[in-house]
Amino acid sequence: MYDDPSTMGKTEANYQPLTPLRFLERSATTFPGHPAYQYGGSVTVSYLQLYDRTRQLASALSQLGVGYGSTVSVMLNNTPQMLESHYGVPMTGGVLHSINTRLDAPTIAYMLEHCEASIVMVDTEFSDVMSAAIDLLVANGAPAPTVIDVVDDVAAADSGVPLIGSRTGSMEYEALVATGEASYEWVGNIKDEWQAISLNYTSGTTGRPKGVVYHHRGAYLLAMGNVVDATIGKHPKYLWTLPMFHCNGWCFPWSISIEAGTHVCLRKTEAEAIFRELSQRGVTHLCGAPVVMSMLINAPDEVKPPLPLANPVDFLTAAAPPPAPVLAAMETMGFLVTHVSAVYL
Repeated sequence: MYDDPSTMGKTEANYQPLTPLRFLERSATTFPGHPAYQYGGSVTVSYLQLYDRTRQLASALSQLGVGYGSTVSVMLNNTPQMLESHYGVPMTGGVLHSINTRLDAPTIAYMLEHCEASIVMVDTEFSDVMSAAIDLLVANGAPAPTVIDVVDDVAAADSGVPLIGSRTGSMEYEALVATGEASYEWVGNIKDEWQAISLNYTSGTTGRPKGVVYHHRGAYLLAMGNVVDATIGKHPKYLWTLPMFHCNGWCFPWSISIEAGTHVCLRKTEAEAIFRELSQRGVTHLCGAPVVMSMLINAPDEVKPPLPLANPVDFLTAAAPPPAPVLAAMETMGFLVTHVSAVYL
């Protein structure tokens, strides 16, 4: 009888849809006080706080009508709001659409219309290009999405310089989160593991951008695979040099929560900032294209810490294989480079 699957039906005891959102739930339960992310000179948020904030975000978005099948577009740097969106948006049952921050207004307008975005969350640095894109969208006969401004007060305080851009949305991100409930019950919104979790578009290719859908099961499995291939142990410290808008950061927003690691958010991928975070935060892992390695190798000596690094740092790279001299230079500086193929990603 046990060879016949029909005699052992799916129940809550033996089957749950695979979703990477469970990783955060587990870490918030098991390691509630461990740092989930750090940002700038002052911000540290624990796993329990992150879980509460993402449920608040999901609750607030659901009050705006976001639910199963809805699309929420975000145009953000590698800031905490981008990380929170990778959990809060799919908790509603909706789909996260991350926009390449280097794109122009016509391309963004096409994506917003094609994915039928109902909400757009945008860093004020990109408010001008987003406003132009929405004007084109409306001129094309499509409805305008609700715009939520993301104001990076932490970066402004750290730099002492006001951020570029103006507020164009109907609400600011923190005000939106404050309207939600941390007790929001999200599990029932994941009806099937094949349900869409995110939507990404190609860019820089011929013709119109092409949309690619990730489902919860696929994101779960790739996130788990990252833990193996990137040699991630318990409580890693992961530096965000790879854009989260690029293939959802290769699913590392979800991978790091598997081992209750700390996301070290970084607004701009610049050599000085990377070396500073490596020295001050005890970073163990980061990802990036070979161009990031070249940036680090060729950085001015005055921004580099004493090399080799006191503790080796695992660097996962993809795209074109790095030349042998680049790999040798990275090893000399204290990086352990792993190259993965585009097929894997």
